[in-house]
Amino acid sequence: MWKRIAPLLVILSVAINVAFISFWGAHVIREHGHHGTWFTDRHDEAIWCPLHRKLGTSKQQWTQIEPRLVEFRKASEEIYQDVTRKRAEMIDLLSTPSPDRKAIQAKQEEILAGHRRMQQLVIERLLAEKEVLTVEQQKELFDLLRQRSGSAGQMPMLGLQPDVSEPGDTTYSGAAPGHHDNQ
Repeated sequence: MWKRIAPLLVILSVAINVAFISFWGAHVIREHGHHGTWFTDRHDEAIWCPLHRKLGTSKQQWTQIEPRLVEFRKASEEIYQDVTRKRAEMIDLLSTPSPDRKAIQAKQEEILAGHRRMQQLVIERLLAEKEVLTVEQQKELFDLLRQRSGSAGQMPMLGLQPDVSEPGDTTYSGAAPGHHDNQ
């Protein structure tokens, strides 16, 4: 039975990781992209995005970034709403007395397609941003993304930091007793 479930768990794990990174990126940009006094900086009110203020984006860079950012926010919101609706439909399918496995699989594919669309949108956004940012700003941006997404050696969804007492050890502090990711 484990052999039949293992591939599904791998697919689910990959999908969750892709979704987490994509939706995190969309969420950060959407949440920090609102115009208004809550997001203004006394030093540079023309740049309303805290991320770009943190990166030290110049006003000239901002004039190129802002329209693309607004467009990205609209597109990501549409995808987010579509995937959220499809997840609700999936729950409805799963909750029926006799779930239709083919319909569930088809809905899962629709959800994964939405995740891929979101990931592609984020990738295109980051590539466009690279064209405008300096090398130093790019490094800071990608370092921030690595930290937030957990690709800097953390497991952010579990709040765990890796124990690196031994080279190559992938044991995570706070994990369940006897649980090691390298087993």
